[in-house]
Amino acid sequence: MAGWPQIPIDTERGYNLCFGCGKDNPIGLKLDFKREGKTVRTEFTPTEFYQGWSDIVHGGIIIRLLDEAMGYATRFAGMNCITASMKARLRCPTSIGEPLIITSSVTENKRRLVKTEANIFLKDGTAIAEATATHFVLDPKPRKISPEKETRSNA
Repeated sequence: MAGWPQIPIDTERGYNLCFGCGKDNPIGLKLDFKREGKTVRTEFTPTEFYQGWSDIVHGGIIIRLLDEAMGYATRFAGMNCITASMKARLRCPTSIGEPLIITSSVTENKRRLVKTEANIFLKDGTAIAEATATHFVLDPKPRKISPEKETRSNA
């Protein structure tokens, strides 16, 4: 795809420090997604470390939860992707300490682009946020870029 940075992306390692799902990231969300049919699901209870205004979850964290869920929907569908574009709607503020349910699924699968949707709800079903995204499908294995290709793409 023209305009995309020509950098290698290794999809086989590094999960332990991922901000969204990395179990070894001391400031990460440590999300643990499970597959439920064609949907992925996780729960997350934000602490005061993820607040914006006092006792309210930062909107950027809500967006991050949606993005991570949509990334896992593509992963569980057998694809390695990166988010190309995303549109989100925050429906209402969320209190710190309130358990959140995050779900996502693939809605369209083309050769190089995949579309997804995600939702966040409270346990009582109150809608917190929703998003749709388009993801660019990465090559199955990381590519090594030769110095001459790198020079041409930067010219």
